[in-house]
Amino acid sequence: MPELPEVETTRAGLAPHLEGRRVRAVVLRRPDLRWPIPPEVPALLPGQRIQAVRRRAKYLLLDTAAGSALLHLGMSGSLRVLPASTPARAHDHVDLALDSRRVLRFNDPRRFGCLLWQPPGEVHPLLQGLGPEPLSDAFDGDYLFARSRGRRAPVKAFLMDQRIVVGVGNIYAAEALHVAGISPLRQAGRVSRDRYRVLADAVRAILAHAIARGGTTLRDFLAPDGAPGYFEQELLAYGRGGEPCPRCGRPLRQGLIGQRATVWCARCQR
Repeated sequence: MPELPEVETTRAGLAPHLEGRRVRAVVLRRPDLRWPIPPEVPALLPGQRIQAVRRRAKYLLLDTAAGSALLHLGMSGSLRVLPASTPARAHDHVDLALDSRRVLRFNDPRRFGCLLWQPPGEVHPLLQGLGPEPLSDAFDGDYLFARSRGRRAPVKAFLMDQRIVVGVGNIYAAEALHVAGISPLRQAGRVSRDRYRVLADAVRAILAHAIARGGTTLRDFLAPDGAPGYFEQELLAYGRGGEPCPRCGRPLRQGLIGQRATVWCARCQR
């Protein structure tokens, strides 16, 4: 599943092509993705000018005066800006036809993504109760320390809880914990304030670097221009179970936390 850097890369790639453009038409080749596409999308979006392309957590919002189209890429979704004459392929479920004679095309083979609607001045239920953005001033080690008190859940599960902080998925949680030298198995409530400060700094640095490098190349992710991300080449822990730890050379362990694959160094991460 695309994580925050991949979604931010997508947002940055789409914005120059969408902002200021008017939506001429909405083409729905099926009525639903993960959930039914609300009737407001085809009814209200045509004729509207896209004022901004925003990201909240792993969601993209296309803001107009009538409301915002809310998109999530799911497990395998992708968005492309293409010439309007480009033939639709399999799994090209939605087109937003633009006044630039291009279309924003949503392809989603597994249909775990979504296209929903957020009225003006409202916050969609999916966006309510979310934690701060990890690259915002509201996120730091003191915040993590305060939220973690009394929690027995593994710190990796705590870090991936979207109510605590948004957008830190499996890849970047594993990488940040490795850099911070914290075992993903340690109870969140038993991590000190100082170590949370190191962890928060690691999260911010890794996410910022991954965004700069175009995200992480996974089986399903490509940037809007069709180019893959490049951060995968620099992963220290994720997906490297059994390989030597980059720090000490000891084989990295692999297990499951919350049904998600987890890799760590038993010597370097305590």
